[in-house]
Amino acid sequence: MAREGTRTGSRGGTGRKVAARCGLAARGVLYVLVGVLAVRVAFGAGGEEADRTGALQELADKPLGGFLVWTVGIGLVCMMLWRLSEVAFGAAGPDGDKASKRLLAAARTVFYGVVAFSVLSFAAGSGGGRSGDEQSRDVTSKVLDLPGGPWWVGVIGAGIAIGGIVIAVQAALRKFRKHLAMDQASDRARKAVVFLGVAGGVARGAVFAAAGAFLLHAAVSYDPSQAKGVDDTLRAFAQTPAGPWLLVLVAAGLMLFGLFSWAMARWPRV
Repeated sequence: MAREGTRTGSRGGTGRKVAARCGLAARGVLYVLVGVLAVRVAFGAGGEEADRTGALQELADKPLGGFLVWTVGIGLVCMMLWRLSEVAFGAAGPDGDKASKRLLAAARTVFYGVVAFSVLSFAAGSGGGRSGDEQSRDVTSKVLDLPGGPWWVGVIGAGIAIGGIVIAVQAALRKFRKHLAMDQASDRARKAVVFLGVAGGVARGAVFAAAGAFLLHAAVSYDPSQAKGVDDTLRAFAQTPAGPWLLVLVAAGLMLFGLFSWAMARWPRV
């Protein structure tokens, strides 16, 4: 373990660790807020969107809200830079230099780059903007009109759904432990973080899987209205036979994932 830490440390040192901590902390803020908003939706309280835009609006409405939104945006830029460093230098762990790991890091770099851009755009604007659900439908509609559009949408939807399943399974198998440097932490702290990682990761994977399934349905039916953003996807859980309680369960899981992100920021292995 010490040799492994030395290898990764020599490649990025303190800079990579700071970027990782800032990015994970910012991610945690968004997941906690989305989870809180989803609980409100489950109980019919408030009309906020339970997605990134709603979370940012929730932050913006607080004292020093503008500063907080900018802080989250900068944190996500740090997240993007950390993932980019993994593309260039490899990720932590004995198999961090594998091409598959670098490819995954590249995908994460693009993802967090897009998220950071949207957050910084929100911070620089008036605080409004379209919801994630509207954006999902608009993008799906445009892609469906392209040559072979339904196939493209179907492949993307299937990829997101499969990715969600992988996220949930890896969380259940506790694969995240290799990304934590908790050798000096107490046994109680390790058990608490494992619980957060499992419960939060399964909930996060379920949301991704459901969103991918809706996108796949949009491709098959050639109907962009079937595509759903995070808010509509979460609301769909309340429309199952389990009712709003399933949404409450998923929302609680998202909040736990936010707490897990903060734990990763406290004990990152980079």
